[in-house]
Amino acid sequence: MNKIISLPFPNRSFLKKITLFLFFMSVTLHAQIDKVEPPFWYAGMQNPELQILFYGKDISENQVTVSNGIKITNVKRTENPNYIFVTIDTKKVAPSDFVFTFKSKNKETFTQKYSLNKRRENSAERKSFDSSDMMYLLMPDRFANGNRNNDSENSTQEKYNRELPGGRHGGDIEGIIRNLDYISSLGATTIWSTPLCEDNDAKHSYHTYGQSDVYKIDPRFGTNADYVRLASEMHKRDMKLVMDYVTNHWGIEHWMMKDLPTKEWINQFDTYTQTNHKRTVIHDTNASEIDKKITIDGWFVPSMPDLNLQNPLTLKYLIQNAIWWIEYADLDGFRVDTYNYSDPKGIAKWTKSITDEYPNFNIVGEVWMQSQAQMAYWQKDSKIAEIQNYNSYLPSVMDFTLYEATTKAFNEDEGTWDKGMVKMYDNFTNDFLYPNINNMLIFVENHDTNRINQTYGNDIRKYKMAMTLMATVRGIPQLYYGSEIGMAGDKDKGDADIRQDFPGGWEGDENNAFVKEGRTPGQTEYFDFTSKLFNWRKTKAAVHFGKMTHYIPENNVYVYFRYNKDETVMVLMNNSNETKTVKTNRFKENIKNFKTGKDVISEFTFDVTNEIIIEPKSVLILELK
Repeated sequence: MNKIISLPFPNRSFLKKITLFLFFMSVTLHAQIDKVEPPFWYAGMQNPELQILFYGKDISENQVTVSNGIKITNVKRTENPNYIFVTIDTKKVAPSDFVFTFKSKNKETFTQKYSLNKRRENSAERKSFDSSDMMYLLMPDRFANGNRNNDSENSTQEKYNRELPGGRHGGDIEGIIRNLDYISSLGATTIWSTPLCEDNDAKHSYHTYGQSDVYKIDPRFGTNADYVRLASEMHKRDMKLVMDYVTNHWGIEHWMMKDLPTKEWINQFDTYTQTNHKRTVIHDTNASEIDKKITIDGWFVPSMPDLNLQNPLTLKYLIQNAIWWIEYADLDGFRVDTYNYSDPKGIAKWTKSITDEYPNFNIVGEVWMQSQAQMAYWQKDSKIAEIQNYNSYLPSVMDFTLYEATTKAFNEDEGTWDKGMVKMYDNFTNDFLYPNINNMLIFVENHDTNRINQTYGNDIRKYKMAMTLMATVRGIPQLYYGSEIGMAGDKDKGDADIRQDFPGGWEGDENNAFVKEGRTPGQTEYFDFTSKLFNWRKTKAAVHFGKMTHYIPENNVYVYFRYNKDETVMVLMNNSNETKTVKTNRFKENIKNFKTGKDVISEFTFDVTNEIIIEPKSVLILELK
């Protein structure tokens, strides 16, 4: 026989508590916030106004309050009820957790916790990269596979396929970390990695310029924590990490593209309209308004929606995202993709907001123009842009005219009025146009160009001349991964050919060029020269910040000097196919009373008082004594 258990009847107060508990549980289950961006923030920022995006079904129908006496200064709703933008004043708020409460018309409520974290000490004064640095550009997917477990991910469409030239090959953040000592051994002090945030496109996602979540590292590269660890490991080696940031566009698979906050979040036309790529119209006083609009607002390609930086919500979102990454990952700089494709006023506000927060923070913009005047227009405090009352506030630009000159000059054996080394000379004659000539990123190739060893027909002599130029003229030299071991690639065969896997980055590779014993004799010759050159450069203030005097090339021989009050470096480049005897009396104003010069590479000492003999297609870097 079952025993009957008698329970006391609950009192009215107890029933009320149970009812309220079940009610709030019901509300919590139905109320949903899918996204909060930024996911957290930092106390003590110079700009105390923080705009927080909350995303969830019909969330804008709620009234919002916040705890801890924090002041809400603005609540912005758009035509999409699934978004609400809440701005709070963090000026006097210490690092803490607090709670947002959302209340519907029916008095139903739900909450969202939010955190203001403590900043790193002296975060605002962080030192960035400058002309004392050498920057190493790598593509993570093609550099080294350090973690086989993240080669493919369920949450992303494209899977690992190393057999496909344009597929995902499995390189990741762990692969970079494991080879930091190799990069440092080259004399590199800074790493610019192409974007690491998630790109969920179905194909060709390896380059990650079509980002689908700008607060999340692509899981095939690793995690956000892995990215923070990369920066930490680099800082232990006195190296700097530069993020490749994209202000102009996202990828078509970005989560917002499924449900735009507002139709004005991106630039849209009645029918698909691609940019005309004619960025000259921005400063062209004769340009039509329709040409300007298509240049600025047109999409880069159909898979990359063009962000509308004229929309204050979009602009604020991008500013805060950039600052969040600087604080979170402890970054040392930005390289900004397609800088002058964005709305000029919007991109200037984005740049100024970051440099106002971090006065020493360097940002280099991709401004792919064909003349020095057009590039100089985009550098901060440009006198050229001032004519049109414009200032980009961009500290640094990429020197594309020098790149163009180097791809041609070293293949021109005969020096004439406009061929050979005179191309180098002519490029530097226009340095006066730049407000800060030392803060230029100089390069002979990158991930969008033909491989320089391909251009030079794998002639290491030409490579040595080009690298010597990069190491000894004004600006910040950038080396593209693999060139230091002779890697080549033909852009005419497609981008994948100029973005091949670094040998040794994958288990089973035929040779491992990351270690001395794994390099072929040819790879060793490239590596040893590059390493010796750029490690020498690390010690030379006259090259980093000194002045330059150059002389009109004669017989395809170019001579220039880098100097300060303490030291003088003389550089000779013989771009001809004949041995040349260079009389030194012409250079008396720079040689002065120096008697000898020790070559940095060969370590031979030369008498500089009368003449110097230089071999065909070769360089001398002489430290004058």
